Order: sequence, then C-alpha cells, then structure tokens
Amino acid sequence: MRLKVLVQAEDVGGFSVSVPGMPGCHSQGESLSEALANIREAAELWLEVTAETAESAAKAQSIDVELAEIEL
Repeated sequence: MRLKVLVQAEDVGGFSVSVPGMPGCHSQGESLSEALANIREAAELWLEVTAETAESAAKAQSIDVELAEIEL
C-alpha cells in the first residue's frame, strides 16, 4: 500500500508528518528519514487498530494532496 504523507519542517527543528487519509495518524522526527520511518510505523499501527472495526477502517481513504506556495 502506498500512502501520501504531509511533511512539515518545524521552526524549532525536526519534521512533523501526517497521513491525510488516516484521521489522527501523526508523528515527528529530528530528521526527514526519522520522521518518515516514524510515520510508517504509525500508519501500520493505525491500520492494525482500525482493522478491528470495519467502520473505522472504511474511513481510510486516498486523498490527493497538492503542495502550493503563496506569497504574503
């Protein structure tokens, strides 16, 4: 299964990551590679927990995400 993740560099260092198609699935890491490893583990656990209830698992969905920049 391939998932799109949202990665955000934090002002204080490190990265926060989330899976938009999995409500509540978030993680972080000091480096990008650590953050991606952590979100992979979080997504696996999310699937494991939600597999127990078909209703929650049905909420996992593919969401197309586009990154855009705006100027203020």
